[in-house]
Amino acid sequence: MMAVAAGADFCYAIEVFKPMADAAVKIVEKNGFSHKIKVINKHSTEVTVGPDGDMPCRANILITELFDTELIGEGALPSYEHAHRHLVQENCEAVPHRATVYAQLVESRRMWSWNKLFPIRVQTSIGEQVIIPPSELERCPGAPSVCDIQLNQVSPTDFTVLSDVLPMFSVDFSKQVSSSAACHSRQFEPLASGQAQVVLSWWDIEMDPEGKTKCTMAPFWAHSDPQELQWRDHWMQCVYFLPREEPISQGSALCLVAHHDDYCVWYSLHRTSPKGNEKVHPVRPVCDCQAHLLWNRPRFGEINDQERTDQYVQALRMVLKPDSVCLCVSDGSLLSMLAHYLGAEQVFTIESSATSHRLMKKIFKTNHLEDKINVIEKRPELLTSADLESKKVSLLLGEPFFTTSLLPWHNLYFWYVRTAVDQHLEPGAVVMPQAASLHAVVVEFRDLWRIRSPCGDCEGFDVHIMDDMIKQALDFRESREAEPHPLWEYPCRSLAEPRQILTFDFRQPVPRQPLRAEGSIELRRPGRSHGAVLWMEYHLTPDSTISTGLLKPAEDKGDCRWNPHCKQAVYFFNPTPDLRTPPGSPQTVSYTVEFHPCSGEVTMDFTLSDSLGAGC
Repeated sequence: MMAVAAGADFCYAIEVFKPMADAAVKIVEKNGFSHKIKVINKHSTEVTVGPDGDMPCRANILITELFDTELIGEGALPSYEHAHRHLVQENCEAVPHRATVYAQLVESRRMWSWNKLFPIRVQTSIGEQVIIPPSELERCPGAPSVCDIQLNQVSPTDFTVLSDVLPMFSVDFSKQVSSSAACHSRQFEPLASGQAQVVLSWWDIEMDPEGKTKCTMAPFWAHSDPQELQWRDHWMQCVYFLPREEPISQGSALCLVAHHDDYCVWYSLHRTSPKGNEKVHPVRPVCDCQAHLLWNRPRFGEINDQERTDQYVQALRMVLKPDSVCLCVSDGSLLSMLAHYLGAEQVFTIESSATSHRLMKKIFKTNHLEDKINVIEKRPELLTSADLESKKVSLLLGEPFFTTSLLPWHNLYFWYVRTAVDQHLEPGAVVMPQAASLHAVVVEFRDLWRIRSPCGDCEGFDVHIMDDMIKQALDFRESREAEPHPLWEYPCRSLAEPRQILTFDFRQPVPRQPLRAEGSIELRRPGRSHGAVLWMEYHLTPDSTISTGLLKPAEDKGDCRWNPHCKQAVYFFNPTPDLRTPPGSPQTVSYTVEFHPCSGEVTMDFTLSDSLGAGC
């Protein structure tokens, strides 16, 4: 529609997703462009050109939005390659015209902790013990997928810049594009000495041949005008981990190489520049240690969090006895090692998957514990007395963490495990954590609310039809569900004090009847109430609690600090508060939250109301 409004004679709009193609037909008609725009419900590679084809002739302007955070991850290169060969004229113009990928080399212990297992220190009565990662983990290049984050939320104190921003490669979309694998090298002199660990990367696009109109994903420190920084969640920034960290010296020339195939980008660092067509690491690095198959990046960061480990150590000291028989239940957890080092008589750990079983065996062997900790590869409900060598468990341990968990309360699976192994617990057995609680707080998001905000009129076009389609899909189910988000990337303010909603007593088996809570939350701060954030807290002992959400009480202005290793659950209020409306003071949020033991699910409903009790 923008092209027609700008003077195009006729446009062909290609959309493979049928619901969106149907909505596009209606939107085109609604805006009076049916005589100028034809919507083709096909993949672009299936479009035909000719007298009896979808298009009578080739187009002379190619307008696309085929990009993701990595630029090429949604198949932009093969799509452009096909379009130039079959759908557009030679010497056509493309909008956008050109894209350039940039990179910056940094040292960052925080980001490196998302990719490697660090030595973990355990203070015991006989001195310090150190959990050492296996050599396979040290050598492994890590997961092949890009780590895409809101880089603007990473503090500059969390990394040291080792290079200038380097333009790595460009793609001219007005010319024939190739999806073949390629590499692009850039020589540079390090700005500082340090450990080269991480490549930060982003891209910009020039909409016209002269580059007068540009759209950039640059983070604030590399942006030409930080005051004009646009928030985006569909395009962010990339974090790439080098295959291994390398010491570099200030002023000593190095070469950074960007590699790509048709869908992925990766980086390597070299002392000299590749010559001619020499290929360096042409194959995309993949995990060969299995740790990256079991632990995602936030989980690596969680395991490497020494303060968190120390908290578990302190709690274990309170409950462990010299004759303790421990059973650990969490996927790929190091709790069993902590229990052994702190003096448990015998330690068993359940690993339900073959991957976690192999990985933990590897870690135990590296630390000479293969004969000290018994690894049981089976589902907890299938546990037998023989698996436990006919012993009764005196201490049941969990972080809890399970790889299948998406929402905070999904780790309540630990409660079901505790119930399933009840027959194997001795009378008076200790369960750690002894309980959990579900908490909520009402917040105003700085930007995240935009993902639920209707478009309405956009660039002068009426797109309410798409808003209605999305609303109908949400109303079908999702509008009354929470969705997971890593809120350390999405700043927000609390408008009320956090509220404990439900409690779960792990000392007892899972109850048969649902747990239900109703109440209202009084809002203390003015602002737009975008939604409620929910998280779990695990009470290891009466004096020790691990929070997966808020890490400390909100400050005077209400700014929230979230656990960076966990995703919190966000329940967006419906409708989203309108930005054009001045922030008012709705006084209360009513809630109903229910835990269903039969499914393990938590259902909820939050209602925002004004001071007179009128629904919003």
